[in-house]
Amino acid sequence: MRKLAAVLVLFALSGTRLAAQYERRYEVGLFGAYTKYDKTFGLADKPGGGVRFAYALGPALSLEVEALFQSPQNLPASAQIEPLIGSGSLLLYALNASRMSLYLIGGYSRLDFGGTSPYRFTDGGVHGGAGVKFFMSSRFALRFEGRGIYTPTTNATFGPKNATHLVASAGVSFFQSSGPPAADADHDGVPDKQDACPDTPLGATVDKRGCPSDSDGDGVLNGIDKCPDTPAGATVDATGCPHDSDGDGVLDGIDKCPDTPAGVKVDEKGCPPAPPDSDGDGVDDSIDKCPNTPAGAKVDPTGCPIDSDHDGVWDGLDKCPDTPPGAVVDTNGCPVDSDHDGVPDGIDKCPDTVAGTPVDALGCPLDSDHDGVPDNLDKCPNTPPGTPVDANGCPIEKDTDGDGVPDSRDRCPNTPKGSRVDQFGCLLLFEEHAVAPAAPGAPPPRPTLILSGVNFQTGRSVLTTASYAVLDQVAGSLVANPEIRIEIAGYTDSVGRRYTNLRLSMARAGAVRAYLARKGVSPLRMQARGYGATGYIAPNATAEGRAQNRRVELHKLP
Repeated sequence: MRKLAAVLVLFALSGTRLAAQYERRYEVGLFGAYTKYDKTFGLADKPGGGVRFAYALGPALSLEVEALFQSPQNLPASAQIEPLIGSGSLLLYALNASRMSLYLIGGYSRLDFGGTSPYRFTDGGVHGGAGVKFFMSSRFALRFEGRGIYTPTTNATFGPKNATHLVASAGVSFFQSSGPPAADADHDGVPDKQDACPDTPLGATVDKRGCPSDSDGDGVLNGIDKCPDTPAGATVDATGCPHDSDGDGVLDGIDKCPDTPAGVKVDEKGCPPAPPDSDGDGVDDSIDKCPNTPAGAKVDPTGCPIDSDHDGVWDGLDKCPDTPPGAVVDTNGCPVDSDHDGVPDGIDKCPDTVAGTPVDALGCPLDSDHDGVPDNLDKCPNTPPGTPVDANGCPIEKDTDGDGVPDSRDRCPNTPKGSRVDQFGCLLLFEEHAVAPAAPGAPPPRPTLILSGVNFQTGRSVLTTASYAVLDQVAGSLVANPEIRIEIAGYTDSVGRRYTNLRLSMARAGAVRAYLARKGVSPLRMQARGYGATGYIAPNATAEGRAQNRRVELHKLP
């Protein structure tokens, strides 16, 4: 099958000049056919013959009508059938060469069975298929085709609702052009209107597009080239044949030594054998001052190796030809860097630098602020000159009150020992504590600070002097944290009248608010409220419990 396919392709593409001179506009054909009817019809496979007429709408499309006649066929029960199939088709050419055309066909078919009942009926259907035309000349071709006819709704009265019939045909076709032969200015066998290369030299062979080729690439076109297998690179004459000017057997264009004296033996490049060169460095032994140069090393005109970077490894073997002076190198001529700091050994004054440490040009760790701590370890890289630092390179600072915040940043430098402080070194007023859930409907509990150590003169709202130290710490923390808003809540024990206790608790809360305001806390951030004998935190049955209930609290406001 593959051989047959190759023959068909060659046949199609090797069109003669005569065949290409005509447009095949009109086609008239005679054919024989063999029809295989749908098995539901109960008809035997039927030979027949017919006639067709086609008109080319363009290079790739034709319109065709045909009629297929078949002889009468006797059927059981004295029935008879005499089929006639007529069709109208469009032909779409996949290949339309001078020697062969391949096409697809589709269209409408009319089947007239014209016999006796129950076969006296007519069906309409669609058909599709494919075919091939082999041109014996410009006006005559053999044509072979296969198609299927599908009737979606048959008029047969004996059962089937639809039917499919198959038709194979073979025939001859005759062609006529619609006018005189097409113009072909360069006489290459391809009409001018199809010729992609309209100025092809006379005698050159062309493809179906009318373009020439040059198989051996010597500049002389196939068909004109008298030596079509010239080796690549050889110079040729007008007929495409090469020359050998010095007669050494190597063609001009390939010959690297075109003036070799007659009789001298040459290599494949046309050159005489080179003088001896024992070390293969390109310098003849007769003038080579260094006859044992290692293979691959670059040499000077005297045959001695060159070492441009003076690292002891010859150029040509040196993988790193620009090594800095003084650097230690390996056998490939590349710098060695034992501590991987980017400064080669031999130049590195600190060859044991810890990996990852930034270094200077001499390979020593950088210390930008000159505090004695390398930059890669220095947590405070901009320490002022002369400042004592710790192991992290940070200034050693005092912390007078021992709260963990250096004096330089401590806004509350006298915090009592053991106090919990915030980032500013001030008393941490509000800490999160686990509290019981609020009763249903009640507001959620608020962060609270009980001001232990804040006391008043008996029965009065005058602060004792011992209270000042505690309130000073509170004021410092509030000033350092201006976003905090508070409620100052006063409480009493259960002794005394309710109204008196309420008024006293309010006065004491106001006294605390006034003191904090004098210490710099904005009054707008503080609310003072008296709650009287409520909110007990201890039993009132004992003096100790009553003392705990007489208190002032700070509540953090949202």
